[in-house]
Parts: sequence; C-alpha cells; structure tokens
Amino acid sequence: MNVAIIIAGGVGSRMQMDIPKQFIHIYGKPVIIYTLEGFQKHPEIDAIEVVCLDGWQETLQDYARQYGITKLKWIATGGNTGQESIRNGVYHLEGVLKDDDIAIVHDGIRPMVDSSILSDILRVCRIHGNGVTSTPYNEQIFKIQDEFSTREYIPRETLRKVATPQAYRYGLLLRAYRRAFAEKIGIYGSAYTNTMMVDLGETLY
Repeated sequence: MNVAIIIAGGVGSRMQMDIPKQFIHIYGKPVIIYTLEGFQKHPEIDAIEVVCLDGWQETLQDYARQYGITKLKWIATGGNTGQESIRNGVYHLEGVLKDDDIAIVHDGIRPMVDSSILSDILRVCRIHGNGVTSTPYNEQIFKIQDEFSTREYIPRETLRKVATPQAYRYGLLLRAYRRAFAEKIGIYGSAYTNTMMVDLGETLY
C-alpha cells in the first residue's frame, strides 16, 4: 500500500494573509487541492492522509468533496513545527499501515507534483527502503572564512538539491520519528524528514 502524507499544518505567517497559504485560491482553486490532485490522479497512490492546521479540517473535507479527492482517507492535526506535523501524520497511521507499506511525505504548498517523479521515488523506495526527490545543483557555493572573504568552494558536481516528495518504508519512518523525538535528534529549526534521517545515520537514495 502506498499512502501520501500531505503536510498542510502551517499558518503561512510570512505571507501576512488572513488564511493559511495552503488554502489560498489560485485561479479559483485552493493550493492544497492542486497538490492533492497530483496524488489523486497517480495510479500507484492508494490513499491520502492530510496533516491539517487545527480548525481547518472541515474546510479541507468540504474542498475534497467538491473537487473529487476520493483518495483522502484520514486527516491528522498539525503540530507546532513542521517536524511535529510530520510526526503526527506518521503516528496517526500506526496500526493502519504495515512496516513494508510506503509512505510518501510531501508539502501541501508544493502543488506541482510531477507524476514521473512520484513513480521514480516509489521505484527507488521499493529497492532501498527510501527514495528522495533530488536535482543537480548548478550554482557555485563558497564557504566563508570570515564576514568578508572566502578561499574555499564546494564543487557543484558533488551537490544535490533535495525536495519533496520523499518516500519511506513505513516501519523505517515510524521508528525514526520515535527515536528522533525521544532523543531530540533532527527535529529543530529547518529540519525535515530527509535531514533527520541522515542525522539518525540513515543513507538516502
């Protein structure tokens, strides 16, 4: 079973708007629906869970009915941080998913979900236990030695830009979040599932 965990628990404070950014309408449709449609249409996605900002659950359900998001099976409540929201979504599926099932973590505010990328991360995950979206990084990156100067760069051929969607065997994902929150590893600041996994010693593919 392949289940998408869509993270839509943020308030979008940087946008300074009255509604969360995932519910903003673009061309008459909420951003979150564009995102969900990418998973709804993909033949390998069996079900969807949305981790939703508290108080917006009914709005999400109404939109899902309106736009035919029939794969939406569960709604979990978001946390105070991104990592807490993902953890809530992972824990919410305990007892529902088996260890070998695949969970795909994706940001609800990233609507341009490419079908071929979804297929590829699922393929890689089936082989290695995880599959993470990545693209070549084409900019020049220099390390600073002080505020004004640098003498060292990182060859861009050694870099990859990592994003969502990311696929993980559910058993691995559940154990990782339990350990991360118990030991306070990889859960603060800009940490995400991929960085947490590396902090816990996992190899990403």
